[in-house]
Amino acid sequence: MNKFLLVLLFSTAMLQAQTVVEPDSTGVVKSNDSLVVQKTTTRDTVKPFERFKAEGVSAVVGEYVILDSDIDKAYVEMQSQGMSIEDITRCQLMGKLMEDKLYAHQAKQDSIMVPDAEINGMIDQQLQYMIGELGSEEKVAAYYRKDNIADLRRDLFEANKSIKLASLMQQKVIEKVEVTPEEVRTFFFSIPEEERPVFGAEIEIAQIVVDPKITKQAIDEVKGRLNAIRADIIDNGASFSTKAVLYSKDPGSNSKGGLYTGVKRDSPWAKEFKDQAFSLLEGEISEPFETEFGWHLLYVEKIRGQEVDVRHILMFPEVSQKSIDEAQKKIEDLKNQIEAGEISFAEAARKNSDDKETRNNGGQLVNPISFDTKFDLTKMDPTLSQQVYNLKEGEVSEVFTDRDRTGKSSLKILTVTQKYEEHKADFSKDYERIKKLALREKQIKVINKWQNEKIKDTYISINEDYQDCEFAGDWLKK
Repeated sequence: MNKFLLVLLFSTAMLQAQTVVEPDSTGVVKSNDSLVVQKTTTRDTVKPFERFKAEGVSAVVGEYVILDSDIDKAYVEMQSQGMSIEDITRCQLMGKLMEDKLYAHQAKQDSIMVPDAEINGMIDQQLQYMIGELGSEEKVAAYYRKDNIADLRRDLFEANKSIKLASLMQQKVIEKVEVTPEEVRTFFFSIPEEERPVFGAEIEIAQIVVDPKITKQAIDEVKGRLNAIRADIIDNGASFSTKAVLYSKDPGSNSKGGLYTGVKRDSPWAKEFKDQAFSLLEGEISEPFETEFGWHLLYVEKIRGQEVDVRHILMFPEVSQKSIDEAQKKIEDLKNQIEAGEISFAEAARKNSDDKETRNNGGQLVNPISFDTKFDLTKMDPTLSQQVYNLKEGEVSEVFTDRDRTGKSSLKILTVTQKYEEHKADFSKDYERIKKLALREKQIKVINKWQNEKIKDTYISINEDYQDCEFAGDWLKK
């Protein structure tokens, strides 16, 4: 791949890695010594180092200060996320950090606002995850070298607000950028044929899902258990949190006593869940209610303006062996009918699949990352990949049991509707992919132009240690 595309792809990665290189987001120090970071192998205009003192100011961008230690911590964060730092120089990280601060500074100048409640909700989720990993608030504070959790929360607030402001500002800069078909064509054919990107093997997949039927008796039993828990809490003062730890089947919250913070009306929760969350008063407990995930009790712990903090208990009705056997027979019969040519896979999915999201489209799966129907075989979910890796086009997989994140089981069959072999980029076949690359290149040009204009009007001070860096932007105002 030529130098132009390498620069494009690197720039794209750096643009998208907002949280990776935002150094203030952790304050991680692994020992009492200065951070030790491996030497880089790429030529850098700042001397490679083994130990770098965590004092001193590297740069000032508007009202924001970038410390030497911030760059060290950026390396640590990249390593902690499994990213290679072999080819990332200090100059490149410094440039990215200055870009982030310029965005945040300009966002304030343009009166772009981020509600404190939104930032606090993000922090609550981060702290819950950290506490879940380390065990207690005290251990989290100690790990991040803070005296207490309040100090860590203050640091996280500033870091998250800076990241959010930068993100909103960047979105504003590129929101109206579009590419015409002629620009896409010019972009593609400007790349020498021998240097055009190679796209990996991809497949399109369809599924049929059959859920074992749940009887009315099983539903009555689970509602009875939830009502008994509700009565014990209301009548006897039992702890909702303790009940959630003991009985809730939601792996995302049961260890936290069923707690979810910062639930909003427009957040992607089930409608029934949000209806309960915003109809109850603080301290009230709902009656048992059903969502697509199961049966719930919900307790409103705190109302904070347009957000609520809730606790919930999730339970599933027991599925009888008879229901499982009936579901197994149904999906095996469908598989036999498809293989015998009596019905197409798509028609069988439309008439019989229990998956609401895919059945009307003949069972066609949508890639949750790219939002199209193609899946890269090397990046697929392992469970999915295992079932389809050796299938030919039109071949139907064996029946298998799949479990969602809540533990609910379904029976499935899959088919490969289309296979795309690894190939060098083709303008006609890969137009949408090429369009995305062309759009990203144009966005980068717009961003660079905007950046250099704002640099001229913003106070910038860079430590002499970085005066020899070859930044992408005119940060040194030469």
